[in-house]
Amino acid sequence: MYDTGLRVGELVAVDVDMLREANSVLYVPTEIQKDYPNDNEPAPATLELASDVTRLLSSYLNSRWKESPALFPSRSSDRITTQGVRNAISKVTKEADVEPYLVDGTRGDPGDVTPHALRHSVAYRMMNAEEGNTLYDVRNRLRHRSIQTTEQVYDHIIRV
Repeated sequence: MYDTGLRVGELVAVDVDMLREANSVLYVPTEIQKDYPNDNEPAPATLELASDVTRLLSSYLNSRWKESPALFPSRSSDRITTQGVRNAISKVTKEADVEPYLVDGTRGDPGDVTPHALRHSVAYRMMNAEEGNTLYDVRNRLRHRSIQTTEQVYDHIIRV
């Protein structure tokens, strides 16, 4: 999630066959993207994945414990749920005693790490830790319908 900026609902809908080019590209079809309350459907997206993510995905796929079309199956069904993702993130962050930085610069606790916080972290990383990105790049990665949405949500973290 941290690399892709996917919404948790999109992540759980990803199938293995949506990975392309030796797992270095994720194709995100329209039907799994967030529905907008208007007549404009989002376009299919193609997200390039970081090399470390590609390597981890390849390793994961070579040793999967359950055959399923879903990229992330669960023990009880073919596909993990959004709550299952939230629970997994909560468990891992508590076990690792993660203390994330909050927007105000203070340290948070493991409960502050959520799927949506990981999505926000993509925007922060793109604008503050990577060179050459613009708000349009952030909008395209997060697939906001308009640049105004990106500005409203992320204006406070841009180039901190």
